Amino acid sequence: MALSKVVLASPRGYCAGVDRAVDTVERALDHFGPPVYVRREIVHNRHVVSELTGRGAVFVETEEDVPAGAVLVLSAHGVAPEVHRRSAERSLQVLDATCPLVTKVHSEARRFAARGYTIVLVGHAGHEEVIGTMGEAPEAIRLVESIADVEALDVPDPERVAYITQTTLSVDETIEIIAALRRRYPAAIGPKRDDICYATQNRQNAVKRLATVVDLVLVIGSQNSSNSNRLVEVTRDLGVPAYLIDDEGDIDPAWLEGVETVGITSGASAPETLVDRVIAHFRAMGVAHVEAQDAEPEDVHFTLPTELRRAVSS
Repeated sequence: MALSKVVLASPRGYCAGVDRAVDTVERALDHFGPPVYVRREIVHNRHVVSELTGRGAVFVETEEDVPAGAVLVLSAHGVAPEVHRRSAERSLQVLDATCPLVTKVHSEARRFAARGYTIVLVGHAGHEEVIGTMGEAPEAIRLVESIADVEALDVPDPERVAYITQTTLSVDETIEIIAALRRRYPAAIGPKRDDICYATQNRQNAVKRLATVVDLVLVIGSQNSSNSNRLVEVTRDLGVPAYLIDDEGDIDPAWLEGVETVGITSGASAPETLVDRVIAHFRAMGVAHVEAQDAEPEDVHFTLPTELRRAVSS
């Protein structure tokens, strides 16, 4: 059996929040000129970061590394309120590229905290989105990553528990964790709408469909991309081998032994140019048949940050 076909998941790649964040840096460079400073990685993809660096973006660990008065773009993952405070103290011109869906979670955290709830945040420790969200109400928020964490919770009032979630989690796993939370705290309340973003849900649904028709799935995305890692996990949970790759250079020929059909998808922070490169890699190997799965198109669009639109219009 020889590799003969590549199937592309749909939808895949950039979500509206990532598109907005990358566009913010590009427009800022066009308008203000380099250097434009960016706090942490604008999105979790090393190719995107490298390309923007080449255009004059300077990525820093903290706002305190930015010269006073300079332009600073905040990443799509969101930040804690103290970042805004320190930026103001340095008179930085802040362009907030936080994904609006992450901003929604921040608003939920503030609202539940103001009402006196203990907030259970389902997410991954150390992820930038989680750090930013916890900064909204650090005294009120408890982070859980698993059902075992739920069972170990100790809250002051079991009747006043609320939950929120990181936007890039495994949909199925999150449902199980929230179910465990509700069993333990029947009075627990959550947001009116699911926190896991539409793109995360759509890409996980797409890779589930893909896994039914291929022998192997390659997920294009960087190692620190939460949603890309979840795509690998979802596929493996279905019994189909899956690997996370940054680009075609990461493909191990041993993975392809005995494989007839390869599926390709990409995380929400991976540009379509990387998919094109992987396809070209397989075409160079002699694979002529490349097809894309049918799917409903995504039509979500977020406007650029208000601060940038004002600067450009003036």
